[in-house]
Amino acid sequence: MYCRSCHGYFLETHGTLLHGKRLAVELIVHVLACLAEGLGVRATARVFEVDPNTVLQWLVEAAEQLQAFSAYFLCDVHVRQLQLDGLYAVLREVKSGEISEDEALKRLGRSSYWVWTAMDPESKLLLVIDVGIRTLEMAQRVVHQVVRRLAPGCVPLCLTDGLKDYGTAFLTHFGQWRQPARRRDKGPLPKPRWIPWPQLLYAQVVKSYRRRRIVGVKYRVVFGTMERIQQVLSVCGRKINTAFVERLNLDIRQRVAAVGRRVNTLCQGEDGLCQQLAVYHAYYNFCLPHTSLRQPLPCS
Repeated sequence: MYCRSCHGYFLETHGTLLHGKRLAVELIVHVLACLAEGLGVRATARVFEVDPNTVLQWLVEAAEQLQAFSAYFLCDVHVRQLQLDGLYAVLREVKSGEISEDEALKRLGRSSYWVWTAMDPESKLLLVIDVGIRTLEMAQRVVHQVVRRLAPGCVPLCLTDGLKDYGTAFLTHFGQWRQPARRRDKGPLPKPRWIPWPQLLYAQVVKSYRRRRIVGVKYRVVFGTMERIQQVLSVCGRKINTAFVERLNLDIRQRVAAVGRRVNTLCQGEDGLCQQLAVYHAYYNFCLPHTSLRQPLPCS
């Protein structure tokens, strides 16, 4: 803010992470930037000569405020496509370092930690990022968060992997009751059915693996028709794929220390992972430069 008496500038930090901090503002900002770029808590503390518990406390406070910040700005979003995917997170509760990599991979199927993401492949906007079990309940939770971010009446084309729970979640949020017509003149009316909206388009990319290598890819249309899906994708000159959200998963592994591969920065539990993901979510959407984010927004 500008002071008319001394003609200088000062910070108003009430209600922010910087309120009550005696250290320099630039130091706190640089520490959070390093955490958002994928540096671990202890490594960041060594670089800036700060106590690791102090860095961890700043991370917790920043995550709480950045979650509210992302929820405030990511609303009434208009998108034409959405890609959803998940990546496993081997935390120390699952992999303590005493088991082999093959044994850790066997435990991934029952691991309770998966990072769920939902993004717009055109603008590269990350709408939702969450942590949870790879179950129907978690799929419903992620899709519900996506619907809260979208504008009323916006039903984008959705592309995912072969997880069946996505279809049930989309049908739950983009469906309606319909009374079937009576086939005979007499008799009871047929029971109402829950059917998808006519504008709902959903396709899956089903990959076949053999010895951890992709040996085949199939495309499955769950809701809608292939012609309508290709019509939406032809605007950008693309085909059915989940390449953009998979590329995002790689970026998450590089910038979130808790989900990196073969690192010693694994979190102790789910809370620490959610805090790092909250910082990454805001950093990715509002700080990192994206060429595709410079597209003009439609006038409302």
